[in-house]
Amino acid sequence: MFYLKRFLVAWTNISLVLRICIGLVLGAILGLVVPEWSGISVFGNIFVSALKAIAPILVAVLVTSSIAKATGSVGNRFSVVIGQYLLSTFIAALCAVVVSMLFPVTLFLEKTVDSTMPSTLSNVFVNLLINLVSNPVASVSNANYVGILFWSVLIGLAMKKIAKPAVIDLVSGLADVISVVIKWIIQFAPFGIFGLVFSAVSESGMEIFTTYGHLVLVLVGCMLINALIFNPIISFFLIRKNPYPLLFTCLKESGVNAFFTRSSAANIPINMALCKRLGLDEEFYSVSIPLGATINMDGAAVTITVMSLAVAHTVGVDVNFYHALFLSIIATIGACGASGVAGGSLLLVPLACSFLGIGNDVAMQAVAVGFIIGVIQDSVETALNSSGDVFFTASAELYERRKKLKRKGS
Repeated sequence: MFYLKRFLVAWTNISLVLRICIGLVLGAILGLVVPEWSGISVFGNIFVSALKAIAPILVAVLVTSSIAKATGSVGNRFSVVIGQYLLSTFIAALCAVVVSMLFPVTLFLEKTVDSTMPSTLSNVFVNLLINLVSNPVASVSNANYVGILFWSVLIGLAMKKIAKPAVIDLVSGLADVISVVIKWIIQFAPFGIFGLVFSAVSESGMEIFTTYGHLVLVLVGCMLINALIFNPIISFFLIRKNPYPLLFTCLKESGVNAFFTRSSAANIPINMALCKRLGLDEEFYSVSIPLGATINMDGAAVTITVMSLAVAHTVGVDVNFYHALFLSIIATIGACGASGVAGGSLLLVPLACSFLGIGNDVAMQAVAVGFIIGVIQDSVETALNSSGDVFFTASAELYERRKKLKRKGS
């Protein structure tokens, strides 16, 4: 017992990122050496399930508490961060168009799969509106973050207007309690990553690198270009200083975990904790982070665009500049409606293909290909999306601080 206690103390004294890396390496090794030990993957399933279970409650309580306590000084930051979310998603789609045309991808379309996806762009908006006014209890239980945000904001505004201070303090205290629970869950991240990596490696091995290597390179290349070039440029114009230290912090502490959970929703607690460590305003980030998990979808825009153009190239559909520009707009809007769970963006590929005159049967074959390479595609996509939520939230707040200092100086 004494040695076990010493081990646990030494283990917890190691930085969380290093512990995650240890879990990553061990999971990969065991996945290659003993893939039949399927029980190891349970650690990953439990970790992701725990995050997904607590995240909706965390968002509902934090947003309600933040709105109720808000001083009215965060409005400008919301417009800035939403502008960053939408601009970066559109730029990601344009980048995907350019790279896809420079390095066209040909798919092996052999199978047809059945699935459910939006048939028209209007359906995307209709679904968003329906989710917006869903039953608030059902929204929490079903992790419907659009509905959670809507009802939490309304309840928070109502509390701000008529609730007594003791009631607001009670909700704020509940938010603190949920945050502590989140911290406890996050401490198990190394074991969760260990199980997730083992599951991925034992099931897919290295085959996806050779069979669909070209497609994977185009997808990942576009996402890295956006993460390492375009997103920092957007941030620089706001904060007017080197954005890369902030970017690398977000990629290391948010992107790594999101890469393995493959869920923007599950990564919300991780991002909340990171924002707190960065010293950001809780009134602001408690709303902007779940909002980003819903509409900040650079990686999804890349996936929708690249996969759609790959289908077009495969079947011989000519895509001119105007088609490509319109496709970028469609991918941007569609990406904002993509769910924050693994594989959500792939089901919007047929929607984009329909605007290029490509039938559903052919487009769904591309979706099947997407699920084959999803171990990489969806992992990198989620890492880009989720780390961008913190990056742009921090950029918006730093921009606001810079403006205040400038006003004081003048």
